[in-house]
Amino acid sequence: MAKKIEKTNAARLLDRAKIPYELIPYEVDENDLSAGHIAEQLGEDINRVFKTLVLEGDRNGHFVCVVPGNAEVDLKKAAKVSGNKKADLIPMKELLPLTGYIRGGCTSIGMKKQFPTYFHSTALNYDKIYVSAGQRGLQLFLNPQQLIDYVGASAADIIKDTDEQ
Repeated sequence: MAKKIEKTNAARLLDRAKIPYELIPYEVDENDLSAGHIAEQLGEDINRVFKTLVLEGDRNGHFVCVVPGNAEVDLKKAAKVSGNKKADLIPMKELLPLTGYIRGGCTSIGMKKQFPTYFHSTALNYDKIYVSAGQRGLQLFLNPQQLIDYVGASAADIIKDTDEQ
């Protein structure tokens, strides 16, 4: 018998909002929390597996960037779209107290506080994308436009060009 997948807070919030999704489990490797590992486990294109990063801007405070798994957030572009002059990733030790999520299990859904959120525009190239379900070992598979609308995000070019990575 298949092990019952426990719903995460993020999944319950989507249920309440009547947003359809699938919960997809994967094998966690504590030494490799990368989106590449997740994509490999799921047998999916890395560009369809999105990671959630929390940044802090010099003017407007914290904000969230959701980018394809093999991409790097471009700090200058991210600062610009969020109305900051400069931005940087937050120190790892601040992630849990700030968002309620741990590294490898961070999602834009149901953070302790709703931060301005920016999805890389390629999310809209897919009918469905993968994002963390709010814990390691579990992904949400859902429509990106519905997710963007739900978290009040916008889509923007926020990653380094491939020749810069």
